[in-house]
Amino acid sequence: QVQFVESGGGLVQPGGSLRLSCAASGIAFSGARMGWYRQAPGKQRELVARLTSDGSTNYAASVKSRFTISRHNAQRTVYLQMNTLKPEDTAVYYCNNLNVLDQALNAWGQGTPVTVSS
Repeated sequence: QVQFVESGGGLVQPGGSLRLSCAASGIAFSGARMGWYRQAPGKQRELVARLTSDGSTNYAASVKSRFTISRHNAQRTVYLQMNTLKPEDTAVYYCNNLNVLDQALNAWGQGTPVTVSS
């Protein structure tokens, strides 16, 4: 059974940082293309960062140079380091594994909420 468990969200002031974690099970993690998505209130879910098994990354323009995706294959975990957070980063963040078109392959976990506010 495929499962993603996201954690690390919370309330942070503008300009602050957070590190999100996603523990994956039920997939061949070391060979998986992994992505972090977010869904803000009233908006569609969007892919913000992607990391292939060989280390290639891609970021949405809105987070480029502020967010960093990484992985630890032995721990079956993907991370999202978020720096210089802005109020518009407020959303629920999810991870998933992706196909070659960067489309999510599995059911979503519960996500981890991030609120950026003073």
